[in-house]
Amino acid sequence: MASPTMRVFSDLWDAARARQTTEGSRVTLLRVQKLTGVPVATLSDWRTGHHAPRDADRFLEVVRLLCQWAELPAPNVREWIQLVEPRSNSGAPANHLSGNSTDSALWTTSMVGLADRLSLGFSAPHVEVDALCLTGQSLSLAAARPVQDIHAGRIRPEKVSLRVLVPSRDIDLAFPVSAQGDHSVSDQLHQRWLMRRNAHAQSLRTALDSLRASHGIDVDVTFRALPFTPVVELYLINGSEALFSYCIAVKREEMIDGRPWEYFDAMTELSLQRRFSSATTDSADAAFVEQSYLWFNSLWETVSTEAMTIN
Repeated sequence: MASPTMRVFSDLWDAARARQTTEGSRVTLLRVQKLTGVPVATLSDWRTGHHAPRDADRFLEVVRLLCQWAELPAPNVREWIQLVEPRSNSGAPANHLSGNSTDSALWTTSMVGLADRLSLGFSAPHVEVDALCLTGQSLSLAAARPVQDIHAGRIRPEKVSLRVLVPSRDIDLAFPVSAQGDHSVSDQLHQRWLMRRNAHAQSLRTALDSLRASHGIDVDVTFRALPFTPVVELYLINGSEALFSYCIAVKREEMIDGRPWEYFDAMTELSLQRRFSSATTDSADAAFVEQSYLWFNSLWETVSTEAMTIN
């Protein structure tokens, strides 16, 4: 017999099937499998309530699709995770069913992890993302996925608010910098970094602003500049999730004025990204998310300045 929580999923399935039927389409296990990649057998178990989901991310992908077909608002991620979360005999939530249940799923490569979590975060009606970046490259690339999902009709947020902290153009950067201490080389590296920073910022702003014209989504994108070079990257999503990664220092070589120069740079592509969620039963995770928001807001409201060159 299906649990009360899984009956909610069954009701959503029936609502999607009823709506699709009126439009001349059908909701079948095979059709859902083709669009989400979740095996038919797994979908059948969820549909009948024989087994509760063990992978929250894949389950939420199916829920999001069914909400779209049923013409219902985008699912509240936290509510659906709590809905299917197994509970102990005392009634308290047991280990979280999502990727947080294993250490291996807590750590992902920065580029992949950010894109996955942004895509899921954009399924909320009101999307709020705060980011501390070195160049904004990872954020710009990762945002392409939810933007594509919106244009494809898979998700439809009502509002998107993005706040981004990046290093100021007017400081002596810690990275990139000449390995030989040559100031003229460091100045040229600084200018190249500035061009990349502004290019990624402009790309991100353009992609999100386009959603206002194409879908009527309320979009607010704000950049502010920091008086120091971050050596970590931090992404905060919808008030409940923090993604954290270190910027790894490396020595690289580049042609400047026709000759090779060695310089020190920082890259998040070489590090793993740690995911923290306040929706889990781990009090340390919840505390990290809370403190991350406090820290980000303290920088935003005090030492950061308007990033005048990003427009």
